[in-house]
Amino acid sequence: MSTPRRTWRHVVTGVVTASAAALLLGAVTPASAAPESSTDEYVAGNDHEMGSQIRRVEGDHSTPQTRADAQRPQGLNSDGQEATATVEGIDVSGHQGNVDWASYWNQGKRFAYVKATESTTYVNPYFAQQYNGSYDIGMIRGAYHFATPDTAGGAAQANYFVDHGGGWSADGKTLPGALDMEYNPYGATCYGLSKSGMAAWIRDFSDTYYARTGKYPTIYTSTSWWSQCVDGAFASTNPLWVARYSSSVGTLPDNWSVYTFWQYSSSPIDQNTFNGSYDRLVALASNHD
Repeated sequence: MSTPRRTWRHVVTGVVTASAAALLLGAVTPASAAPESSTDEYVAGNDHEMGSQIRRVEGDHSTPQTRADAQRPQGLNSDGQEATATVEGIDVSGHQGNVDWASYWNQGKRFAYVKATESTTYVNPYFAQQYNGSYDIGMIRGAYHFATPDTAGGAAQANYFVDHGGGWSADGKTLPGALDMEYNPYGATCYGLSKSGMAAWIRDFSDTYYARTGKYPTIYTSTSWWSQCVDGAFASTNPLWVARYSSSVGTLPDNWSVYTFWQYSSSPIDQNTFNGSYDRLVALASNHD
Protein backbone atom coordinates (compact mmCIF):
# COMPACT_ATOMS: atom_id res chain seq x y z
CA MET A 1 0.00 0.00 0.00
CA SER A 2 1.35 3.43 -0.88
CA THR A 3 1.92 6.04 1.80
CA PRO A 4 -0.86 8.68 1.74
CA ARG A 5 0.16 12.19 0.80
CA ARG A 6 -0.26 14.75 3.53
CA THR A 7 -1.31 18.30 2.83
CA TRP A 8 -0.80 21.12 5.28
CA ARG A 9 -1.45 24.13 3.15
CA HIS A 10 -2.38 26.47 6.05
CA VAL A 11 1.19 26.24 7.36
CA VAL A 12 2.55 27.98 4.27
CA THR A 13 -0.30 30.23 3.16
CA GLY A 14 1.86 33.29 3.66
CA VAL A 15 4.91 31.55 2.24
CA VAL A 16 3.30 30.77 -1.11
CA THR A 17 2.84 34.44 -1.84
CA ALA A 18 6.35 35.30 -0.71
CA SER A 19 7.85 32.48 -2.75
CA ALA A 20 6.05 33.43 -5.93
CA ALA A 21 7.18 37.03 -5.50
CA ALA A 22 10.76 36.01 -4.77
CA LEU A 23 11.76 35.56 -8.41
CA LEU A 24 14.31 38.27 -9.24
CA LEU A 25 13.16 40.60 -6.49
CA GLY A 26 16.11 40.58 -4.14
CA ALA A 27 15.89 40.03 -0.40
CA VAL A 28 12.61 39.05 1.22
CA THR A 29 11.73 37.81 4.66
CA PRO A 30 13.36 34.37 5.05
CA ALA A 31 11.82 31.04 5.96
CA SER A 32 8.22 30.95 7.12
CA ALA A 33 5.19 32.71 8.50
CA ALA A 34 4.59 29.67 10.72
CA PRO A 35 6.50 28.64 13.87
CA GLU A 36 9.73 26.90 12.94
CA SER A 37 8.68 23.56 14.47
CA SER A 38 5.48 23.52 12.39
CA THR A 39 7.41 24.44 9.26
CA ASP A 40 9.96 21.69 9.79
CA GLU A 41 7.18 19.15 10.39
CA TYR A 42 5.58 20.26 7.14
CA VAL A 43 8.89 19.81 5.29
CA ALA A 44 9.55 16.41 6.87
CA GLY A 45 6.13 15.12 5.88
CA ASN A 46 5.91 16.53 2.37
CA ASP A 47 9.32 17.41 0.89
CA HIS A 48 11.19 14.88 -1.26
CA GLU A 49 14.51 16.41 -2.15
CA MET A 50 16.22 15.90 -5.48
CA GLY A 51 17.91 12.51 -5.59
CA SER A 52 16.35 11.25 -2.37
CA GLN A 53 14.63 8.35 -4.15
CA ILE A 54 17.62 7.61 -6.37
CA ARG A 55 19.75 7.35 -3.25
CA ARG A 56 17.10 5.15 -1.64
CA VAL A 57 16.93 2.73 -4.56
CA GLU A 58 20.39 2.89 -6.15
CA GLY A 59 22.48 3.92 -3.15
CA ASP A 60 25.18 6.57 -2.85
CA HIS A 61 28.60 4.95 -3.21
CA SER A 62 30.54 8.18 -3.54
CA THR A 63 33.76 8.65 -1.58
CA PRO A 64 36.18 11.56 -1.14
CA GLN A 65 38.13 10.16 -4.11
CA THR A 66 35.11 9.79 -6.40
CA ARG A 67 33.98 13.29 -5.50
CA ALA A 68 37.40 14.65 -6.42
CA ASP A 69 37.38 12.70 -9.69
CA ALA A 70 33.91 13.96 -10.55
CA GLN A 71 35.09 17.57 -10.52
CA ARG A 72 37.42 16.91 -13.45
CA PRO A 73 36.15 17.32 -17.05
CA GLN A 74 34.83 14.15 -18.66
CA GLY A 75 33.87 13.34 -22.25
CA LEU A 76 32.07 16.02 -24.25
CA ASN A 77 30.66 19.22 -22.83
CA SER A 78 27.13 20.46 -23.38
CA ASP A 79 28.18 22.02 -26.71
CA GLY A 80 29.46 18.66 -27.96
CA GLN A 81 33.12 19.67 -27.72
CA GLU A 82 35.84 18.01 -25.67
CA ALA A 83 35.24 18.96 -22.05
CA THR A 84 37.96 21.14 -20.58
CA ALA A 85 36.26 22.74 -17.57
CA THR A 86 33.57 22.25 -14.95
CA VAL A 87 31.75 24.56 -12.54
CA GLU A 88 30.82 23.42 -9.02
CA GLY A 89 27.36 23.79 -7.51
CA ILE A 90 24.83 22.37 -5.06
CA ASP A 91 21.09 21.82 -4.84
CA VAL A 92 18.94 22.35 -1.75
CA SER A 93 15.37 21.89 -0.55
CA GLY A 94 13.34 22.63 2.55
CA HIS A 95 15.39 20.03 4.44
CA GLN A 96 18.37 22.42 4.47
CA GLY A 97 16.35 25.25 6.05
CA ASN A 98 18.03 28.65 6.01
CA VAL A 99 21.26 28.08 4.09
CA ASP A 100 24.62 29.72 4.92
CA TRP A 101 25.32 30.78 1.35
CA ALA A 102 28.57 32.56 2.18
CA SER A 103 30.00 29.26 3.39
CA TYR A 104 29.23 27.48 0.13
CA TRP A 105 30.49 30.41 -1.92
CA ASN A 106 33.77 30.22 -0.02
CA GLN A 107 33.93 26.49 -0.86
CA GLY A 108 33.89 27.37 -4.56
CA LYS A 109 30.24 26.69 -5.35
CA ARG A 110 29.10 28.99 -8.14
CA PHE A 111 25.58 27.79 -8.91
CA ALA A 112 22.63 26.42 -6.97
CA TYR A 113 19.31 24.81 -7.71
CA VAL A 114 16.56 25.31 -5.13
CA LYS A 115 13.46 23.18 -4.79
CA ALA A 116 10.35 25.27 -5.34
CA THR A 117 7.46 22.82 -5.61
CA GLU A 118 6.20 19.23 -5.60
CA SER A 119 3.05 18.01 -7.36
CA THR A 120 0.45 20.80 -7.08
CA THR A 121 0.26 20.79 -3.27
CA TYR A 122 3.70 21.65 -1.87
CA VAL A 123 5.77 24.84 -1.84
CA ASN A 124 9.18 24.94 -0.15
CA PRO A 125 8.72 27.25 2.87
CA TYR A 126 12.43 28.16 2.75
CA PHE A 127 12.39 28.95 -0.96
CA ALA A 128 12.72 32.73 -0.62
CA GLN A 129 15.77 32.58 1.67
CA GLN A 130 17.46 29.94 -0.44
CA TYR A 131 16.66 31.31 -3.89
CA ASN A 132 17.42 34.94 -3.10
CA GLY A 133 20.29 34.13 -0.77
CA SER A 134 22.17 32.21 -3.44
CA TYR A 135 21.58 35.07 -5.89
CA ASP A 136 22.67 37.71 -3.41
CA ILE A 137 25.99 35.94 -2.68
CA GLY A 138 26.76 35.91 -6.40
CA MET A 139 25.69 32.44 -7.53
CA ILE A 140 23.77 31.63 -10.68
CA ARG A 141 20.61 30.01 -9.38
CA GLY A 142 17.61 28.06 -10.63
CA ALA A 143 14.52 26.36 -9.25
CA TYR A 144 13.37 22.75 -9.55
CA HIS A 145 10.09 20.82 -9.34
CA PHE A 146 9.76 17.30 -7.90
CA ALA A 147 7.34 15.54 -10.24
CA THR A 148 4.63 13.13 -9.11
CA PRO A 149 2.99 12.16 -12.42
CA ASP A 150 0.18 10.21 -10.76
CA THR A 151 -1.24 13.21 -8.89
CA ALA A 152 -1.78 15.80 -11.65
CA GLY A 153 -1.03 16.31 -15.32
CA GLY A 154 2.23 17.63 -16.68
CA ALA A 155 0.73 20.97 -17.71
CA ALA A 156 -0.87 21.48 -14.30
CA GLN A 157 2.39 20.79 -12.49
CA ALA A 158 4.37 23.02 -14.86
CA ASN A 159 1.98 25.90 -14.27
CA TYR A 160 2.10 25.36 -10.50
CA PHE A 161 5.90 25.40 -10.67
CA VAL A 162 6.07 28.63 -12.68
CA ASP A 163 3.46 30.27 -10.46
CA HIS A 164 5.43 29.47 -7.29
CA GLY A 165 8.98 30.55 -8.12
CA GLY A 166 9.98 28.34 -11.04
CA GLY A 167 10.02 31.00 -13.75
CA TRP A 168 12.94 32.18 -15.83
CA SER A 169 14.40 35.49 -16.96
CA ALA A 170 17.34 36.18 -19.27
CA ASP A 171 19.39 38.04 -16.67
CA GLY A 172 22.47 35.82 -16.81
CA LYS A 173 21.86 34.78 -13.19
CA THR A 174 18.77 32.55 -13.48
CA LEU A 175 18.98 29.01 -14.84
CA PRO A 176 16.07 27.35 -16.62
CA GLY A 177 13.80 25.46 -14.27
CA ALA A 178 14.56 21.77 -13.71
CA LEU A 179 12.09 18.87 -13.78
CA ASP A 180 13.03 16.22 -11.21
CA MET A 181 12.03 12.77 -12.53
CA GLU A 182 12.89 9.89 -10.23
CA TYR A 183 11.53 6.88 -8.36
CA ASN A 184 8.07 7.23 -6.83
CA PRO A 185 8.39 7.84 -3.06
CA TYR A 186 4.84 6.61 -2.53
CA GLY A 187 4.44 3.44 -4.59
CA ALA A 188 4.99 2.02 -8.07
CA THR A 189 8.37 2.96 -9.56
CA CYS A 190 6.86 4.51 -12.70
CA TYR A 191 3.81 6.06 -11.01
CA GLY A 192 1.49 3.59 -12.75
CA LEU A 193 2.25 4.98 -16.21
CA SER A 194 3.46 3.14 -19.30
CA LYS A 195 6.74 4.24 -20.87
CA SER A 196 4.90 6.11 -23.61
CA GLY A 197 2.51 7.58 -21.05
CA MET A 198 5.42 8.87 -18.98
CA ALA A 199 7.02 10.40 -22.06
CA ALA A 200 3.74 12.14 -22.86
CA TRP A 201 3.52 13.48 -19.29
CA ILE A 202 7.06 14.85 -19.48
CA ARG A 203 6.37 16.39 -22.89
CA ASP A 204 3.24 18.07 -21.50
CA PHE A 205 5.24 19.56 -18.63
CA SER A 206 8.12 20.58 -20.90
CA ASP A 207 5.98 22.20 -23.59
CA THR A 208 3.92 24.08 -21.00
CA TYR A 209 7.05 25.35 -19.28
CA TYR A 210 8.43 26.50 -22.63
CA ALA A 211 5.19 28.28 -23.47
CA ARG A 212 5.31 30.11 -20.13
CA THR A 213 9.03 30.99 -20.05
CA GLY A 214 10.64 30.64 -23.47
CA LYS A 215 12.98 27.94 -22.12
CA TYR A 216 12.72 24.17 -22.05
CA PRO A 217 13.33 22.77 -18.56
CA THR A 218 16.40 20.79 -17.72
CA ILE A 219 15.46 17.17 -17.00
CA TYR A 220 17.00 15.57 -13.90
CA THR A 221 16.99 11.78 -13.71
CA SER A 222 19.08 8.64 -13.38
CA THR A 223 19.85 6.34 -16.29
CA SER A 224 18.35 3.38 -14.44
CA TRP A 225 15.02 5.06 -13.66
CA TRP A 226 14.71 6.53 -17.16
CA SER A 227 15.35 3.19 -18.87
CA GLN A 228 12.61 1.56 -16.77
CA CYS A 229 10.00 4.28 -17.10
CA VAL A 230 10.37 6.42 -20.24
CA ASP A 231 10.25 5.82 -23.97
CA GLY A 232 10.77 9.18 -25.59
CA ALA A 233 13.51 11.41 -27.01
CA PHE A 234 14.16 14.77 -25.35
CA ALA A 235 17.80 15.45 -26.18
CA SER A 236 16.99 17.92 -28.95
CA THR A 237 15.14 20.23 -26.59
CA ASN A 238 15.95 19.54 -22.93
CA PRO A 239 19.34 19.75 -21.20
CA LEU A 240 20.18 16.64 -19.15
CA TRP A 241 21.00 16.61 -15.46
CA VAL A 242 22.09 13.08 -14.64
CA ALA A 243 22.42 11.53 -11.18
CA ARG A 244 25.21 9.01 -10.64
CA TYR A 245 27.11 8.81 -7.36
CA SER A 246 30.42 7.57 -8.68
CA SER A 247 33.74 8.77 -10.13
CA SER A 248 32.42 8.85 -13.70
CA VAL A 249 29.15 9.97 -15.19
CA GLY A 250 28.63 6.57 -16.80
CA THR A 251 26.11 5.70 -19.51
CA LEU A 252 23.64 8.48 -20.17
CA PRO A 253 19.89 7.98 -20.55
CA ASP A 254 18.66 7.04 -24.00
CA ASN A 255 19.11 9.65 -26.76
CA TRP A 256 21.35 12.06 -24.81
CA SER A 257 24.96 12.09 -25.97
CA VAL A 258 26.09 14.83 -23.56
CA TYR A 259 25.05 15.96 -20.09
CA THR A 260 24.75 19.52 -18.83
CA PHE A 261 24.72 18.88 -15.08
CA TRP A 262 25.86 15.87 -13.06
CA GLN A 263 24.81 15.20 -9.48
CA TYR A 264 27.78 13.12 -8.35
CA SER A 265 27.16 12.88 -4.60
CA SER A 266 24.55 13.47 -1.92
CA SER A 267 27.18 13.79 0.83
CA PRO A 268 27.47 15.98 2.84
CA ILE A 269 24.98 17.85 0.62
CA ASP A 270 23.84 17.27 -2.95
CA GLN A 271 26.87 18.15 -5.07
CA ASN A 272 26.87 18.89 -8.79
CA THR A 273 29.07 19.96 -11.66
CA PHE A 274 28.15 21.96 -14.73
CA ASN A 275 29.74 20.37 -17.79
CA GLY A 276 31.54 23.38 -19.24
CA SER A 277 33.21 26.65 -18.44
CA TYR A 278 31.67 29.42 -16.36
CA ASP A 279 30.89 31.54 -19.44
CA ARG A 280 28.79 28.65 -20.84
CA LEU A 281 26.88 28.49 -17.56
CA VAL A 282 26.16 32.21 -17.91
CA ALA A 283 25.01 31.58 -21.49
CA LEU A 284 22.54 28.95 -20.30
CA ALA A 285 21.15 31.54 -17.90
CA SER A 286 20.95 34.16 -20.63
CA ASN A 287 19.78 32.89 -23.99
CA HIS A 288 16.39 31.93 -25.34
CA ASP A 289 16.23 28.68 -27.30
